[in-house]
Amino acid sequence: MKNIILFGKPGAGKGTQAEFLKDTFQLIHISTGDVFRYNIKNETSLGLLAKGYMDKGDLVPDEVTIQMLEGEVVKHSEAAGFIFDGFPRTRSQAEALDAFLAKNDMKIAATLALEVAEDILVDRLLQRGKESGRADDQDEEKIRNRFAEYNKKTAPLIDYYSTQGKFHSIQGEGSIASIAEQLTTIVEQL
Repeated sequence: MKNIILFGKPGAGKGTQAEFLKDTFQLIHISTGDVFRYNIKNETSLGLLAKGYMDKGDLVPDEVTIQMLEGEVVKHSEAAGFIFDGFPRTRSQAEALDAFLAKNDMKIAATLALEVAEDILVDRLLQRGKESGRADDQDEEKIRNRFAEYNKKTAPLIDYYSTQGKFHSIQGEGSIASIAEQLTTIVEQL
């Protein structure tokens, strides 16, 4: 089973590359944002709980997020593996994910980080904001705040996964095909 975590700042191309990896290796793509939206839209008990926190402007506790992700993994127990996109974001989430996977005789095989210069990401996101209408992609200050949040909370996971020999940095600038080729090389060796 190939369980992969896909890292990268907003705009790094995680969604595009997750689709490629999903199709190439028959993996299930679990996007935390999609899982949240599904649970909230369908008013599941976890979705209502998460919405309550979000409506107050609070972060959804790790336990709620992990329970949602556990539900997705259990739903697809026969999968060849999973791509976790947008999770974990902190060391405590990484430890919780590892504990859950170990309980189910699974583990993370690799962490793939798409590295792109912030100025390029700002340009990508501003363009995406024009095309999609997403408010969070139309304000450079908000975009840079998201990068700062990523650097503060998620970047420390590099050490966590590096000590396990599972961290791989991929140059996320260039053509979609060349980035996909780099990812394929790594995943094929897992």
